[in-house]
Order: sequence, then structure tokens, then C-alpha cells
Amino acid sequence: MKIVFLGTGTSQGVPVIGCRCKVCSSGDTRDHRLRTSAMIRIGDRTLIIDAGPDFRYQMLREGVRHIDAILLTHEHKDHIGGLDDVRAFNFVDYPAAIHPVDIYGADHTLRCVRKDFDYAFSADKYRGVPEISLHEIDIDHPFTAAGMEIVPIEGHHSPRFLVTGYRIGGLAYLTDFKSIAPDQLLKLEGIDTLVINALRFKPHDSHFCVDEALEVIRRIRPRRAFLTHMSHEIGLYAQTAPLLPEGVSLAYDGLEVEIGDPQTEDKAAETGRNHSTKEQKQEIKP
Repeated sequence: MKIVFLGTGTSQGVPVIGCRCKVCSSGDTRDHRLRTSAMIRIGDRTLIIDAGPDFRYQMLREGVRHIDAILLTHEHKDHIGGLDDVRAFNFVDYPAAIHPVDIYGADHTLRCVRKDFDYAFSADKYRGVPEISLHEIDIDHPFTAAGMEIVPIEGHHSPRFLVTGYRIGGLAYLTDFKSIAPDQLLKLEGIDTLVINALRFKPHDSHFCVDEALEVIRRIRPRRAFLTHMSHEIGLYAQTAPLLPEGVSLAYDGLEVEIGDPQTEDKAAETGRNHSTKEQKQEIKP
């Protein structure tokens, strides 16, 4: 199994429009973060987690020609805003066949998808609308998507919003979490690799900060962890990454991580992009 980080940024992405801070001005491509999304590949099966406003570019960048399913974590636009572009996968070999895309999510998330993309569910559809099949998941029970058994993990984005994480074998993916209940943490026992959001160093009302993410990592005790959904306030990759505990890394766009037998030595491999920086090292003050 492989996870590819399609995007690791927050809702505004990095660089932020109009910002001239050292991160948004960085020449290091690891500091350039699209809206958070990931791709899971097992053999010839491809599963996407979230399809935000950068979905089209992410698919083109990775050369994706087929997807089997999309898992949605929640209904905010930086996670569902690109769903219209699934129509490219519907008609990739049109007119020979039309392939609806299976989309999985909690009831509150799918209600928003139906509202925002109502034209895709109209009884009288016009030609070329996205063909979408929605599948409501039960948070209390595993389900199967793209031939993979998936365990949903529920958390709170804020007191007003629920969010869904996912466990697939030895991988768990949690983004936009602010809190997680003990019974949901139990679902993560024994995982090899954890992906978890960490917006910035300072606390935030609706996202884990770095210390909160590290506390969850300490409680779960995965072999390794990757931080995602990071704002420009996380600092420069080259300066922030060395500050993290052993086994914890900053994810970045395009990073590929192989997840195999936990008893073997897995490898984390970059996608071959050249990473450069024009920044000089400065002291980081979290």
C-alpha cells in the first residue's frame, strides 16, 4: 500500500494570496502546499481522500487516469470543492462507457454534497454533469470501498462540526481534528503510520496545533507519523522539520510513503521533484 500526499496545506493553501512572509515567499517546493488531500494505492486500486479546489491540478500532476472511490472527511469547501471535476473520470473513454464515481462520507457531509452539487442529482440531468454515487457510512462500523476495508474514525472539527478520519490497514488518516474521544482512539491501536493535522504551533479553535497533534501521536504510538493540513504559520520546512520528535515528519505535497508489513523496513520516497530553497536558516520560535 502507498499513500501519496496530494496536498498538505490548510484551506487557503500556501502561499497565501497576497502574503509575503518568508514561508509564502520560499523557493523550497516543500513549502508550497495545495489544499489537503491524499491518494491511497493498493495494486491497481486507487482511493482518494477529499477532493478540494485543487483536485483537478492534483490529478493532472500525479497522472491519475482512474479512481475507484473518494472518501470525504467533512463538508468544508477545501475538502469537497473540486468534486465537479470527477466528471473527467466518468467520461475518460466516452462513449464506450460511463463510470460513476463512488463517494463515501457521513450523512452530514453527503447532505452538503447533494446541496452544493444538486445538478448532479437532478432527475433531468444535462449532458456532461458529474456522475456520482453517494454512499453513507456508519461511523460505528467498518465498510468496504475500492475493495479495501476501511474503519471510520469520528472526531470534532469544532463543537459545531464533526469530521471523519479513516483507518486502512496499518494506515490512519486524520485531518481537521480538534478533539477525538477515547473510544475512537481505540480504533487506532496497533497502526504503523499515522497522518494527522497540525495547523500551526499556536493553539487554534478548530484544528490541532503541533503540541496537540504530538500528544495524540504519543497516545497512539504509531511507528511513524506525518503532519498535514499546515498553514504558513508552521514555518519553513527546512527549519521546522528538525524540531520534531524522532519518528514524526512534516508531510509535503508529492511525498510518497510505502506502507507494507510493519515487521519490515518501509521506505518513504519522494516523487522525484527537485526541492530547492533560497532561504537562509533562521531561528524558529514556536
